[in-house]
Amino acid sequence: MTSVTWNDDEGLFELIRAELFTAVVGDIMDKLGFTHQFLPPRIQPLRPDMVALGRAMTVLEADVFEERSTSENNPVMSQAFGLMFAALDDLKRNEVYICAGASPRYALWGELMSKRALKLGAAGAVVDGYLRDTKGILALNFPAFAYGSYAQDQGARGKVIDFRVPIEIEGLRIQPGDIIFGDVDGVLVVPREAEEDIFRGAIEKARGEKLVAKAIDAGMSAGEAFRKFGIM
Repeated sequence: MTSVTWNDDEGLFELIRAELFTAVVGDIMDKLGFTHQFLPPRIQPLRPDMVALGRAMTVLEADVFEERSTSENNPVMSQAFGLMFAALDDLKRNEVYICAGASPRYALWGELMSKRALKLGAAGAVVDGYLRDTKGILALNFPAFAYGSYAQDQGARGKVIDFRVPIEIEGLRIQPGDIIFGDVDGVLVVPREAEEDIFRGAIEKARGEKLVAKAIDAGMSAGEAFRKFGIM
């Protein structure tokens, strides 16, 4: 394995941004037995050059059918947006707000949320649903990944009911603190317990791919390159 090292998240994220992309990380995860780590392909960056990279700050959303309820069973139901403001304000530097649990009837992210997230040093937002305020988010250059744009508000339709808890998106379990890595080719969930082996292997493969590219540029056939380098 490569001898490259890092001391902390800042160092790791700098290496990833400089050398990696989701495809090569996904290839290594396959080899290590993590074969279902990409989120559904309909979750796309708002702009193709956006990259979301950070620790998962998981957010659990649920559908509701009125903005405020007087339910005695659950005080969260009486709060507009539920725990959304608490979750948003709890974002830390280099975290990605990742939200699941809602039906696709309303937007889960918007411009003002992006402003607050930027202020807190967050690294992006990934939602299993839609976002809105597209022009504002683009102007902020905040990395946001969603199904697309849809203006209908969550106010009367959904609430955050918990955060920093395990969530799932189409059977893919996401734990708080897992690494979320999204680019134009998809969004990966990298489990914390295996991240060191995964990223060391990915850096080694990415560097090997550069050698293959040079060999092909020099006239080597694809088959010969694969036999020599074991990479394609």
